[in-house]
Amino acid sequence: MQGFILHVRKAKNEDTVVTLLTRDRLETLYRFYGARHPIVTTGYKIDFEIERDSLQFLPRLRHVVHLGYPWLKEPERLQVWQHFCALLYEHLRDVETPGAFYYGLLERYAGLWHLQNPKRGAVEAYLELLAHEGRLHPPADCFLCNRPIEERVALARAFLPAHPRCVVAHPHPLEAIETLYATKKTIHLDDETVEYLWLTLLEGM
Repeated sequence: MQGFILHVRKAKNEDTVVTLLTRDRLETLYRFYGARHPIVTTGYKIDFEIERDSLQFLPRLRHVVHLGYPWLKEPERLQVWQHFCALLYEHLRDVETPGAFYYGLLERYAGLWHLQNPKRGAVEAYLELLAHEGRLHPPADCFLCNRPIEERVALARAFLPAHPRCVVAHPHPLEAIETLYATKKTIHLDDETVEYLWLTLLEGM
């Protein structure tokens, strides 16, 4: 079985509780410490086995093998990826069977992560997630006052569009955000704008 590690929590001694996103489920497994065991870290994709025992509170994570990507050795790319996975964990933590979309999203972007600024990849992946969940609202009206948005738009958490006067957020040209939402691509945006979008994403999915 394969999955992405979304969360690692310390248990007793050096043991950990690991949450993995597989193609079908969100699995929470107990990982016993062993000096020869591969390190389990948020964001890593692994091949593994589950050992189920009716006497144990949680199934056990066994026979872990890392499935590496070349960008894992690049600290900046890895850090952005781990932040994105941590945000996805908080978003999905109470959903046992979230569906194959989220696993497919991680698998696809993990394969592309080395090709561009990782924050661009994170923003584009998040736009796909919002569209999948029906939460990508066209920036036509302010979500707070319901009045039309003209020229400049500010994006609140979950990329909700608003008037710059209605929220404390950086304003963007309306046309640029309309293009962003339509294409789910950041190629037309400069790095400063992408940084603001990344900071908005960090507020939570």
